[in-house]
Amino acid sequence: MKLLTIDTADGYHPAVVVGDNQVLDLATAPDSVISGRRPASVREILERGDEGLDATRRSAGAAEAAMDACAGSLSAFADTNFAPPVPDPWLIFSVGMNYGRHLAEMGNTPRPPHPAGFIKTRDSLLGNGKAIRVPPQCPDMIDYEGEFCFVFGRECHAVSEGEAMDYVMGYTIANDVSARDWIPDIYKGEPPFGPIHGWERNIMGKNLPGFTPCGPVIVTKDEISDPYDLHLETRLNGEVMQETKTDDLIFKISEIVSYYSQWYRFRPGDFVTTGSPSGVGVGRDPQVFMHAGDTVEIELEGVGTLINTLA
Repeated sequence: MKLLTIDTADGYHPAVVVGDNQVLDLATAPDSVISGRRPASVREILERGDEGLDATRRSAGAAEAAMDACAGSLSAFADTNFAPPVPDPWLIFSVGMNYGRHLAEMGNTPRPPHPAGFIKTRDSLLGNGKAIRVPPQCPDMIDYEGEFCFVFGRECHAVSEGEAMDYVMGYTIANDVSARDWIPDIYKGEPPFGPIHGWERNIMGKNLPGFTPCGPVIVTKDEISDPYDLHLETRLNGEVMQETKTDDLIFKISEIVSYYSQWYRFRPGDFVTTGSPSGVGVGRDPQVFMHAGDTVEIELEGVGTLINTLA
């Protein structure tokens, strides 16, 4: 099942993909096809756990059997105005340094002994098809990072690796857009505070408004037989910049969930970006950065394609 949030004149509505790539607006669908309580948001569906997902599956099935009755609540996927799949997560967490070939391109950075990550703000979220605004204060070194993501379906805190996947409900795509202006600061100044402050500014360069496009959908994990056998590709103006299989991940999902849940409490709808593959612009010679008018596409096998243009 594919869940999404659509951006309508009346606000954000939860939706599900049905039939031949049609999008069913669950906020306006006829009562006759809604199973149980009508959900107000995708996060509400997830907060209801298996009951919420099963009810949405039944609603999707009922709509597919009565497409004519649902005509006023259906739109073609290509014509949909997308919001982030979960516009209001409690927590967005990004793992870095997690693809072997990416570490190699970044000066043969050694493999970290445990996952490395950071929090991103809700204000950085952006829907598929929406414009990434070039920030006037740092317009020249904007980089792409196409990332495979997982989404939580249950509240999760202090869990083991063996039980970690029970808390994951599905997968989506994100672009961890990064203003790279402050990377040189990491290597300047006297340790320890010079590198620490440089790293802090580097992370803030990932948290500008709209710098976490994600979506277009969440695919439930039952539709992905092996999350470590997926093809991921990032294209800039049609040119392939990143191409990998997810088997290059250093720390797997269960390791990430278990490790970070020892500190953080993840809730339904929260999601984690699992790291950037090789091919980022800052790691190229010559370096490649994005500018106004550029289009960046991230395609993940089994999930779809996230497309945004810089403005």
